[in-house]
Amino acid sequence: MTVIRINAITVPDQGSDELARRFAARAGAVDQADGFEGFELLRPTDGRGTWLVVTRWRDEEAFQAWVASPAFAHGHRGAGGDGEQRPPVAVHSELWSYEVALTAGPGE
Repeated sequence: MTVIRINAITVPDQGSDELARRFAARAGAVDQADGFEGFELLRPTDGRGTWLVVTRWRDEEAFQAWVASPAFAHGHRGAGGDGEQRPPVAVHSELWSYEVALTAGPGE
């Protein structure tokens, strides 16, 4: 069963562009993980300071394997592409867990 993990990241206005740059710099890093089904980075458009990182996984085991992987550690250690340490952009984050209860769309 597909599981959804949403990282809700609170970012001050001055950090928004930097957060987007950091995710763009590591785009595709998770694509080859076993059980990975999709990724979206959602920028708030309603004045909130909370960005959402939405990932979809085949099952809980696939997600946990990704979190335990060297690739995950590399992408979350705070280093830039040049190896330089970068200060955190976020002031808070929470990991939310969901499973797909219903899917709808055109033709379904």
